[in-house]
Amino acid sequence: MSVHGSGSSPAGRTWAVIDIDGVLADVRHRLHHISGDRRDWAAFFAGMPDDALLAAGAEAVREACAAGLEVVYLTGRPESYRSQTLSWLERCELPAGDLLMRPERDRRPAVVFKVERLRSLRESGEVAYLLDDDEDVLRSARAAGFAVRHADWMGRQEALRQAQEASGRT
Repeated sequence: MSVHGSGSSPAGRTWAVIDIDGVLADVRHRLHHISGDRRDWAAFFAGMPDDALLAAGAEAVREACAAGLEVVYLTGRPESYRSQTLSWLERCELPAGDLLMRPERDRRPAVVFKVERLRSLRESGEVAYLLDDDEDVLRSARAAGFAVRHADWMGRQEALRQAQEASGRT
């Protein structure tokens, strides 16, 4: 698998934009690190290699590819975790696609960061839809004119929502 790049894509392409945490990666085993008042981000991110693949998310990615869409993985994970994220995607044998990550020290809410990235993609092609588990992100993307699909198979995880929206992390 060759997941690659920073997301610049030539015109004429059509993408399925797929979130990772809570959509493809089962992060429930590490949410205790960011629940409550004291958050241990290093421990939270250290657990990424142990994330199980969510079967429904993997199937959604494969369906997008079968429909002729190219995959873009859009995550709120900081850029410094690129190699770990790429290793996990490859180990899970997910289809190739660009990987867009949050720039270092960017703590804007996911609703801002992700919609900005969607708009940037739209400048050079078509975004068929965004598949995400965060209802706030989906609402904002829909309001910005993007088609969305709700990945509800992991259930609502308040600690994850808070990390994405309040802390600007995933």
